[in-house]
Amino acid sequence: MATPPERDPDSVVHGEPEFSFTHDAEPSEALLCGFSQFGLAGLTAANFLVEQLDLTETGHVGVDKLPAITPFENGVPRHHTRLFSRPDVDVTVLVGELFIPLSAADSFSASLGDWLDANGVREIAVLSGVPLAHGPDEHRTFYVATEDYREKRLADADTAPMGSGFLDGVNAGLLARGVDSDLSACVFTTPVHQLVPDVEAAIRLVDTASGVYDLDVDTQPLKEFAAEVTEYYAELNDRVSRVTEEQRADDRMYM
Repeated sequence: MATPPERDPDSVVHGEPEFSFTHDAEPSEALLCGFSQFGLAGLTAANFLVEQLDLTETGHVGVDKLPAITPFENGVPRHHTRLFSRPDVDVTVLVGELFIPLSAADSFSASLGDWLDANGVREIAVLSGVPLAHGPDEHRTFYVATEDYREKRLADADTAPMGSGFLDGVNAGLLARGVDSDLSACVFTTPVHQLVPDVEAAIRLVDTASGVYDLDVDTQPLKEFAAEVTEYYAELNDRVSRVTEEQRADDRMYM
């Protein structure tokens, strides 16, 4: 009898993934997210905001029926998707180190949306990088946002709308929920390069978030911060890159 081929454990999903949210502090009315996506610019930016704003971990997200990771630092393990906040900061930050494959994006978006509704969070913004062919004049942040988000946050912002195209994966699911409900939703995106982490792209996202949410964050230390964790980000990016084309949430947008 022939031996069946080994299967990549990262590609095995048994049934619909189930996500659970645990938190010990009431979240702010606005949630700012950075996920493990191409270039890791959004994740780098979210991590940096947590560090610079001295936010405290106030919750985490667990998952069943989806291969997970357990990050660790200095021998101490941590949850892969965590919530951070501070009483005097008007935004909660979600740092998502777990890559959400396309097959699980709808489940994650729906679970996150339900948690937002249950906890009075009326606004969500995602910091994201996208691999676009671009020139030096296009090294800036663009947005795709619902009308109520644009009116509330972007009227005076120095951020341009993305011209045309479409999103998929988690970003698409969250924006679709905003279109169909009273949730204000936005995806801030910037062109990224293969370099991981793309520090310049992360700086653009931090500058945008700082301006939109009046966070007054200095981005000068970001290059230092990124240099300290380059090896970790490279390993995380290798994991993301191993996901098949069918599983990868690959945003397609045009200037």
